[in-house]
Amino acid sequence: MPRISRKKRTVGLRENWRHLISDHVIDLCWSPRKKKIAAAAVSGPITIFNAETGDIDHILEGHGFGTMAIAWHPDEDILATAGQDGKAKLWSSESGNLLMELECGASWVEHVSWSTDPTKDRILATSAGKKIKFWSANGNLIRETLDQPTTISDIQWNPKENILASISYGGIKLWSPDITNELRIFDWQGSALKIDWSPDTRFIATGDQDSTVHFWFLETGQDLQMSGYPTKIRELSWDKSSRYLATGGGSQIVIWDCSGEGPEGRKPIMLDEHNDFLVDIAFQHHGNFLASAGLDGLLAIWEPITGRKRKQPKVRIGFDKSLTKVAWSLDDTKISVGDDSGIIAVFTLE
Repeated sequence: MPRISRKKRTVGLRENWRHLISDHVIDLCWSPRKKKIAAAAVSGPITIFNAETGDIDHILEGHGFGTMAIAWHPDEDILATAGQDGKAKLWSSESGNLLMELECGASWVEHVSWSTDPTKDRILATSAGKKIKFWSANGNLIRETLDQPTTISDIQWNPKENILASISYGGIKLWSPDITNELRIFDWQGSALKIDWSPDTRFIATGDQDSTVHFWFLETGQDLQMSGYPTKIRELSWDKSSRYLATGGGSQIVIWDCSGEGPEGRKPIMLDEHNDFLVDIAFQHHGNFLASAGLDGLLAIWEPITGRKRKQPKVRIGFDKSLTKVAWSLDDTKISVGDDSGIIAVFTLE
């Protein structure tokens, strides 16, 4: 009987283009509707590129004292930006014109995030200091929260409905744009730095100042804590199935299996390739590849769940400077990376 040979799959990255912006890339994101990439420099300017060619469509002035974050509207050609001038701004990505300035209630606006529920009008959430505000897409203020006891570290919308999660010292709070007070509180006397909902909304994961990852069960409020990291944790990324959570907190990637009753008692997958701290990690939106970027200037692509030799990177590409951000295109065919000197590079996955 003839033997069936299986061709070994090879993975590579082909560089499409690279460009140099004014300085350190603080944020980087792909347009959901058209093939554009927005890249924010820490000093303020925001560059909108044609993702296919690398041509510059517009350079937005951004924020005078520095830009902190950017976020595309899920359905329209609107880019929201946050900065150290106390404002969020809405821009037309087609014309490059400033559409609206939003006063957010503090000298720094750290976060901007669009709601994800496609059945309802999109809402922009901003966090500035101790306050969250909810805005319509045309810039009307819908509601604002009371000042929180401490500065808000991160915000993220529920992937399925209009509920916003925020973190600060003391735990997690869930908010609805329809009421002023919080819907629910998950108490924890510590400082969370990063939040990430699982795609199925079963878990909320947080990375903490005390070198711990928390897995909160949304239904019961149970908190599972995974410790032993060498430093505080700012890097979290769920895979498409909500089973695996990749975490940073040092130079090693740690991936937890969250099926069944969660990760407690299970041995995680450990990935070692970086020689310095990680700065960003990202699973594909729909696929199984994981990208990691580090202070060592290394971009690595992994297939840690289903791939053969899953503890070895499929691709590794070195840069001269420390990396700062990595982002997959929405169809997962391309990946963009930014570095400390202002380089933006786009690669096609092959």
